[in-house]
Amino acid sequence: MVDAIFINPSIGNNYQALKSKYTAIEPPTWSLLLAQSMRNFGFKVSIIDSNAENLIEEQIYERIKSLNPRLIVFVVYGQNVNAGTTNMEGALVLSNFLKKRNKNLNISFIGSYVQALPVKALKEENSIDFVFTNEGVYALKNILNLANFSSKELKDINGIAFRDKDKIILNKPEKVVPNDRMDLDLPGYAWDLLPFKDNPLDLYRAPMWHAEYDEDKRSPYAALHSSLGCQFKCSFCMINLINRDDEDEVGVSSNYSGMRFWSTEFIINEFKKLIKMGVKTIRITDEMFLLNPKYYLPLCKKLAEFNTDDSLRMWAYSRIDTVKNPEVLNIVRKAGIKWLCLGIESGDKKVRLEVAKGKFEDVDVRKIVAQVHEADIDVMANYMYGLPGDDHGTIKKTYELSLELCTSGWNTYPAMALPGSALYKEGIEKGIEMPKSYSGFSFHAYDTICLPTEKLKPWEILKLRDDAFINYHTSSNFLKRIKKRFGNKAVENIKEMSKIKLKREIVEEHMNSSKFV
Repeated sequence: MVDAIFINPSIGNNYQALKSKYTAIEPPTWSLLLAQSMRNFGFKVSIIDSNAENLIEEQIYERIKSLNPRLIVFVVYGQNVNAGTTNMEGALVLSNFLKKRNKNLNISFIGSYVQALPVKALKEENSIDFVFTNEGVYALKNILNLANFSSKELKDINGIAFRDKDKIILNKPEKVVPNDRMDLDLPGYAWDLLPFKDNPLDLYRAPMWHAEYDEDKRSPYAALHSSLGCQFKCSFCMINLINRDDEDEVGVSSNYSGMRFWSTEFIINEFKKLIKMGVKTIRITDEMFLLNPKYYLPLCKKLAEFNTDDSLRMWAYSRIDTVKNPEVLNIVRKAGIKWLCLGIESGDKKVRLEVAKGKFEDVDVRKIVAQVHEADIDVMANYMYGLPGDDHGTIKKTYELSLELCTSGWNTYPAMALPGSALYKEGIEKGIEMPKSYSGFSFHAYDTICLPTEKLKPWEILKLRDDAFINYHTSSNFLKRIKKRFGNKAVENIKEMSKIKLKREIVEEHMNSSKFV
């Protein structure tokens, strides 16, 4: 018998035809953190990664039977901000299957969707017994200390919502792990619990761009945090739900901004474990890694000490207004960080400054990107289509800026009302059409519905986004840069990827209706 099984659910078909080859298979970082934390508290745990192993429901059920868990924890997180919602679909297919096979299984959910909408989730999904309303570390520990998980017992557990017959009970919040307890109560990753084929982490694969568009460099692949949360309050983001500390039925991420950090020594030790396992391709999953030099500079300097052969292949996030110092960029590059993800968002200055980016400093985007390139660091540039104030003109500006910057990585997201974001609550209050399914919140799904602007309808935004993706990745200047940086093999892989076109339900409906107008 084990106390808890952490399940990483299937991502389903959210990426359509891109899924088979071009999407990443991300290590389940939150399953790993929670598993290690619970082991540290004295509990016996296991992980089932149905996504990495491509398991069917019956196979998972048989594993669960053999492990005989007291509690099943669906960890509905992901490395993309929307994953907590979009991964709900695969999670619920499995949880419903498990309940039908054995109604006595105790099933809980943790992740951004249930943190944002705990009452709604329990009202609509009968296969869920209870949910965690923030990161869940102490709440999970307290639950596993219970003799049973009856309503009588659960009523005294802070940080959860649960079903009591026909009523939904939302308990008082539970504290998150404080900064001075991070090394102690979130003591690393249970890497040994992950499945593998031949070598550790070989079932996981990096994004194509992170691996320099080379299939052979994608695995083994790992991801880890050096911090949790974010100090900014972007209206389109839900990442800070992890810090939630209220009893509202609808959580809004921007109400809970704040960051917590592990010590430099602790994180370095995790890197050493990965390197010893033969992992060189690593994602630093912090929402804003290059933000506070007090934390990231000592870490980068330590990493540089054992990256003397420049074999590490890492990437990290940064705001565009925090990477202005060439000396710092050189230290970052020596640490093995060969890619920086920069949220450029828009080519229109007014739109960019009105995205609720906290104290987003007005910087010369062109100069910043040039400095990063001069430090021999490639840029994954992230843009957004459909931000408040966007129209055909501003989106054209954004695309033209991206062509001018000519970064080695490029992606554009449609602005979505993600559950847990301020945009979601505002959209509900205004009666804006929302996706009818969990997958509809995916950036790449067939039934995606993004937010409209005053001048643009959702179908227009999606079409502009998808056309721009293909056009950028087939543009001559971009392919020239890729050939110079990574060689002909990378160019050919990009050309093959660019042949895949996403299908969009609302675009098809518009096109079909237009034929008869």
